[in-house]
Amino acid sequence: MGEQETGTVLWQPSAERMARSRLTAFAEQVRARHGLAVEPGVAGYDALWRWSVEHLEDFWALVWDVFDIQAGTPYEQVLTTREMPGAQWFPGARLNFAEHLLRTRGSGIALLSLGEEGPPVEVTWDELRGRVGALAATLTGLGVRQGDRVVGYLPNTPAAVVGMLACASLGAVWSACAPDIGPQSAVDRFAQLAPTVLVTADGYRFGGKARDRREAVGELLDGLPTVQAVVHVPILDGPPLQRQGLRVVPWAEATAGPREPQFAPLEAEAPLWVVYSSGTTGLPKGLLHSHVGALVMAYMQQGLQYDVREDDRYFWYTSTSWIMWNAVLSGMLLGATGVLYDGSPLWPDEDRLWQLAAQHRVTLLGTSPGYLLASEKAGRRPGTEHDLSSLRALGVTGSPLPASSFRWVYDNVAEDLAMHVISGGTDFAAALVCDSPWHPVTAGEMSCRGLGIHAESWDEQGGSLVDEVGELVVLAPMPSMPLGIWGDDDGARYRSAYFDVYPGVWRHGDWMTLTSRGTTVVHGRSDSTLNRHGVRMGSADIYAAVEAMAEIDEALVLGVETPDGGYWLPLFVRLAPGVELDDALVTAIKTAVREGASPRHVPDEVIAVPAVPHTTTGKKLEVPLKRMAQGVPVDKALNLGAVDDPAAVQWFVEYLGARS
Repeated sequence: MGEQETGTVLWQPSAERMARSRLTAFAEQVRARHGLAVEPGVAGYDALWRWSVEHLEDFWALVWDVFDIQAGTPYEQVLTTREMPGAQWFPGARLNFAEHLLRTRGSGIALLSLGEEGPPVEVTWDELRGRVGALAATLTGLGVRQGDRVVGYLPNTPAAVVGMLACASLGAVWSACAPDIGPQSAVDRFAQLAPTVLVTADGYRFGGKARDRREAVGELLDGLPTVQAVVHVPILDGPPLQRQGLRVVPWAEATAGPREPQFAPLEAEAPLWVVYSSGTTGLPKGLLHSHVGALVMAYMQQGLQYDVREDDRYFWYTSTSWIMWNAVLSGMLLGATGVLYDGSPLWPDEDRLWQLAAQHRVTLLGTSPGYLLASEKAGRRPGTEHDLSSLRALGVTGSPLPASSFRWVYDNVAEDLAMHVISGGTDFAAALVCDSPWHPVTAGEMSCRGLGIHAESWDEQGGSLVDEVGELVVLAPMPSMPLGIWGDDDGARYRSAYFDVYPGVWRHGDWMTLTSRGTTVVHGRSDSTLNRHGVRMGSADIYAAVEAMAEIDEALVLGVETPDGGYWLPLFVRLAPGVELDDALVTAIKTAVREGASPRHVPDEVIAVPAVPHTTTGKKLEVPLKRMAQGVPVDKALNLGAVDDPAAVQWFVEYLGARS
């Protein structure tokens, strides 16, 4: 299927499917309380979306009521102001994210944990609740108090879920990243928080191999002088972790003796977790989210947009470093089973996720465009090779999905399948553009803008665009917008990151087309965040690993989404005098990236350049060069008058032109 078929309808929800959706029941509440009557379907959704952004406070108050959000004290108002930044949500309410997630009780399966080896591990809701209570008691005994930070260097296993919920129950702040992240990159994230406790694994398994991280944990602790205790989660065979001067508590001891958790009644905008949106320079931005923001947005999107239910098995391939890990927990708020997988999606081959989905009767499988493309190139026909009859929805995010991959899904996975093709951000743990139970699936497009989310496409002057590419912006506050960036006490960094281009309006950093039919196409990042296989990383992490090498004077990395749905990640290096780029050095550079930053961001190519171009203020020209790699003419991509070395840019013009 060619890209010229973008917009072709590939699937239509049945009238029965629309009628039984949570969205239809919600629309009935809108009619009963506010007098707006809409019928299920695209036109009805458009009317409902318009009402939700024009009557923002009424919409979010209704979400609160429909999903029965419980507060020890009632909120005084829904929203203090619509100005951004500065809006406050549900002041006066006291609640707890963990208390809501653990409202489901009994012997049903809360977590299904899978790995590359060994049998699946099931954790019931009662068992999860007991472990959370036990770990919370252990953390209290280690001195953790409300507002303290606890960090996790953990693979995607139940321990990470228990750790987050235990912290949330106490009012402590949780932050995590996967152990495949290099120790210095982890220090760059965690040291900002001055954590008091580290919950860490000794390794993980990936690609059929056990990866020992005990040495990395030692380096991590060297960079975290505020840590007073360690909780050790054993993954590998071998002796337990030891650290002179620190108490190390084995996981079995930390979670022994199930306890009923106690939930601190917290102010609505009390901090819940810190997640990281890596910038192109400097330290990763630690984005602080609130209990009420994460809670209300999760109920809205998982419940209304994706129609998640308590009988779902919700499996999104992710690591603890990516916001989709948090999204799986959000689905658990609706009583769904969270399916966790620690391992490679491509080992032993491209069939792995389809195999797991069939074997474990997954109902919602989330993956990346890269995985779908790999399956297609390998000639896989998952719907023929496996029994995927339980699968009712396929989620896709991480980078733009080409129209041809939509067609491949319906030809090779299932004919009757909702596709949750979404685009959003770690910044606010939500999707700005997504789909709904009332929408058809159209090739190459996302179906709609999320309810209560006033997203538009703007030109450089702040004019609204339709059927043209522009900047994705948000015109009104969302509950899950971050409280701020950790350590940014005066808010200057936060305002600069999101509000400087269009004052009072959130600029997200994506190129988007809003069509006249209400669908959207996201074309990729308008900044230079690397986003490979759905795992985002800032270029600063790559530079920290590579530019530490004596052979390298400077490096520049690009993450380029290609028209066929692929992703090209070249690393350009300016070599030290007298150094040649031979095979041994290329291998050493790739090893440095793999071990120092991330194995998922090892460059596809390493290319020697005479010079790395910068702006006159010293910033590497990553965004303009990425746009040039995507075919944008040099005079449209940048102003040569603002470049420190136009000759260096000309080298890239010639190189990229010869490659295209």
